[in-house]
Amino acid sequence: MAIWGSLIGGMIGFSLGGPFGMLLGSLIGGKMSRSRSGGGFRSFAQPQQIFALSLIVLSAKLSKADGQVSREELIAVKDKLKIPENELDQVGKIFNKAKEESTGYEPYARQIADVYKGNLNVLEEVINTLFYIAESDGHVSDKELEMIQDIARIFGLNDIQINGIRESRKSSDKLNPYIVLESKPEDSLETIRKRYLKLSKEHHPDLLMSKGVPQEVLDESKAKMRAVNSAWSQIQKLKN
Repeated sequence: MAIWGSLIGGMIGFSLGGPFGMLLGSLIGGKMSRSRSGGGFRSFAQPQQIFALSLIVLSAKLSKADGQVSREELIAVKDKLKIPENELDQVGKIFNKAKEESTGYEPYARQIADVYKGNLNVLEEVINTLFYIAESDGHVSDKELEMIQDIARIFGLNDIQINGIRESRKSSDKLNPYIVLESKPEDSLETIRKRYLKLSKEHHPDLLMSKGVPQEVLDESKAKMRAVNSAWSQIQKLKN
């Protein structure tokens, strides 16, 4: 678990700008300089560290969106990020600090959007994982859904993309293949095929890893790929 030793063990808080840097700086007792507090953190941290930290903080914000933090959601964060036992205490401190501070989720979402500008597939993976966290207690509340949708829009995703992510989380026998492939029933098979090929490429695990998604959290992208493939198979049958 290389991402955890370098994320938590180092003094990464001093090298981050914006709300993430302030959060980690306060945890380790450091003071952020004015020059760093306003900037991004792309040049100081590895992409996998940024992705993991983003999920920890946004998961903490999401966990209290409906006014209560469920045990299932906390377990889901641990399991999804595959946090080793020896790092739980340190990761827990980040999670709790993010949960308790007054700063909203919006500044964090904007900083993440800036870091991954031009990489919508990575940002979609953040949204995909947030849906997983929200679903862990068996029900996505209206407040949780509203927050996830708002984060997605800050990321630059439109409603069609957001609906596609959420629909792809259903089992293959329940999903609407047109929503998954961000298409309409009246679209031609060739048009939908182009959309299928584009989504298949964007959500391929190898591509996501190259853009900073850690191996530890790729399960959801693999589930997305299965949904995309299933949707394409269903549409082929419907159109032929």
